[in-house]
Amino acid sequence: MAGYSLRIKKSAAKELEAIPGKKDRQRLVRKINGLADEPRPPGVEKLSGTKDRYRIRQGNYRVLYEIEDDQLIVFVVKIADAKVATDVPNADDEGI
Repeated sequence: MAGYSLRIKKSAAKELEAIPGKKDRQRLVRKINGLADEPRPPGVEKLSGTKDRYRIRQGNYRVLYEIEDDQLIVFVVKIADAKVATDVPNADDEGI
C-alpha cells in the first residue's frame, strides 16, 4: 500500500503541544505518524454521521482525523482528552 501524507490542523498541533506529559505526547506522535502507513489501524472507530471521519485512541487521548483515499491524505483535525473529545464539524467547514 502506498503511504499517505499527513496534515495536521494548526489547532490540533496546539492541542498536542498543550498535553502535559512528554511521554503522552511522544506516544501520540508515534500513533499519528503511523497513520501515514496504516490510516485505518486496529481499534479505529469510524464516526457515525460522517463520510470519512475516524477516531483512534492512545491512552487517555483521542485523535480525530479524516482520510482522503483518492489523494492519499490523512488530516488530523482534533486531539483531546477522552473526557472532552467530541466530534467537530467537517474539515471542509473549517477551511482545512
